[in-house]
Amino acid sequence: MFDLSASEATGGTVREVLGHFATGVTVITAGGPAGPLGFTCQSFVSLSLDPLLVSFSPARTSRTWPLIRTAGTFGVNVLAAGQADVSAAFARPGQGRFHGVGWSPGPGGAPRLDGVCAFLSCELWNEYDAGDHTLVVGRVVALGADPAREPLVFHRGRYRELVPGPPSHPR
Repeated sequence: MFDLSASEATGGTVREVLGHFATGVTVITAGGPAGPLGFTCQSFVSLSLDPLLVSFSPARTSRTWPLIRTAGTFGVNVLAAGQADVSAAFARPGQGRFHGVGWSPGPGGAPRLDGVCAFLSCELWNEYDAGDHTLVVGRVVALGADPAREPLVFHRGRYRELVPGPPSHPR
């Protein structure tokens, strides 16, 4: 399995191999002319400390990202353990993603979902072509976290929760 070239790999093989990399789960949100907008996104990453930039990658087929792009500002909601249902709701196509999900306007107006472990308010910095996805870079204008909440994690095709243990310190 370790000797497979990228040109030989199928989409399923690529997903299986990359599924070994655990990710957090975010919901990207914004205010829209017809109400709040949002979608689930696992491809979120911290990009730069100076200036403070983050990045995520929506699929080119996303119908929600172009609407959020128009807003020019967006929120990144880092989902907490126990919020797999929220992730699933925002991953479904169509309307009604906010049905039954509590939220309030965060700094800049993007919806901050109730119960998340962290929230970042961002301005659109730039976009780049990334094959079948778009690489979006946002400049962080406000951020905060709830240290009492553990993150929701996605690994090998399943939602998982961290097992709390004693804090470790980098050496």
